[in-house]
Amino acid sequence: MSRTPRVVVVGGGLAGLAAAIGCSDGGAAVTLIESRPRLGGATWSFERNGLMFDNGQHVYMRCCTAYRRFLDRVGSAEHAPLQDRLAIPVLRPDAGGGEPVTSWIKRSALPSPLHLGSSLLSYRHLPLADRLQLGRAALALRRLRTTDESLDDETFAHFLARHGQSVSAIERLWDLIALPTVNVRAREASLALAAKVFKTGLLEENDAADLGWSRVPLSELHAEPARAVLERAGATIRTKAKVSEILHGPASGQGAGRVTGVVVDGEVIEADAVVLAVPHEVAAKLLPSTGTVRVPASLAGLGRSPIVDVHIVYDRRVVHHEVAAAVDSPVQFVFDTTASSGMAPSDGQCVAVSISGADAEHGLRPEVLIDTYVGALGRLFPAARTARVVDAVVTREHAATFRGVPGTRALRVRPDSGVEGLLVAGAWTDTGWPATMEGAVRSGVAASAGALRAVGHMRGADEIETKPELAEEVVA
Repeated sequence: MSRTPRVVVVGGGLAGLAAAIGCSDGGAAVTLIESRPRLGGATWSFERNGLMFDNGQHVYMRCCTAYRRFLDRVGSAEHAPLQDRLAIPVLRPDAGGGEPVTSWIKRSALPSPLHLGSSLLSYRHLPLADRLQLGRAALALRRLRTTDESLDDETFAHFLARHGQSVSAIERLWDLIALPTVNVRAREASLALAAKVFKTGLLEENDAADLGWSRVPLSELHAEPARAVLERAGATIRTKAKVSEILHGPASGQGAGRVTGVVVDGEVIEADAVVLAVPHEVAAKLLPSTGTVRVPASLAGLGRSPIVDVHIVYDRRVVHHEVAAAVDSPVQFVFDTTASSGMAPSDGQCVAVSISGADAEHGLRPEVLIDTYVGALGRLFPAARTARVVDAVVTREHAATFRGVPGTRALRVRPDSGVEGLLVAGAWTDTGWPATMEGAVRSGVAASAGALRAVGHMRGADEIETKPELAEEVVA
């Protein structure tokens, strides 16, 4: 094109932000449209009684290279440091009300998969017989090919049972990782998604599973710095603006026509390319039926899985870990969020309990959830039994992720919609990853490369696609 190409990005979550920055970096004039009054998608923050709270606790691993590159690009990586070495205490309440039983999942300096061997052999929440069987399932997982489509026909729990894992081992160990990453328990989770998590995160590289999370409110980590990057580049950002239609030319030959723009609150915005980075249920309503997504309504089959977080402010420090997991407890993971809340440590402690796959919890009243988790934390952390609860709030994401069950792989789409110049992005698209921040950013990067290619900016597209850490799953 002799003029600057125009790209419209619909959706201001992580996928949309990554796509908008990629297109802008590639030389396009970008307009970003978001229906909500804020950017950030499913990662946002709010103020309550002088403290900042996130809608949910979001964690990433060292293997999440696309997400880490995104943080570097927007200049906020220092606010979400990684552990030097994976180490997570796993607590189990004592039946008699005494001190909880604590065991650790931590890695050594040995090469993968031996780096977890000592930790798993000493894992106190399983009998020795179960511990001795863990390696059998781990090696079987390591041998799987994540590109094997048949993996999406089986649940993760069924696979584990076939390889000697007891119900107790699945619930007290394997679910600790499967549940927060796939957002359903192993008995429901697609083997394809679980295999991706375990192979990439735990069974291939020694340090891949080292954890990182934000020490500032998520709005400061994602939305605000990304907005600043886009505005400095001259991008237009419109919030509280709803796209009702994607415009495209008539089909010709074997093609489905070319995208020409979008309709926003009755106004036509012309575009040479459009990136649709919205939840799958919204995409189903906006995608033209003439593209390769032949039946957009089928995307509803991806379903939804909720996440609930209970944030509790105590008058003193009660949790002496930055992050901890629990078994035989309503608590799954608990985080010390004092720093990100803005609370002075001398004033007390703010903690967040994160509940993934929260089908039972997301419909409960806030007071019920608060009572349940205050009591559960008291059974895990004795200091919480006598501490005063200063404040508590519940946050819910009813449709936090698609439901990662068998059969969903066929419903996830690639960036190319089949309409020339129309690209699709989102953690629900076919990234090879579960619905995570990493998957969202990868999808946005892939869509931006496709959009730049569609408008003739091959150089920008090639630069995006040849980043070595993205090459495996991003290239369309």
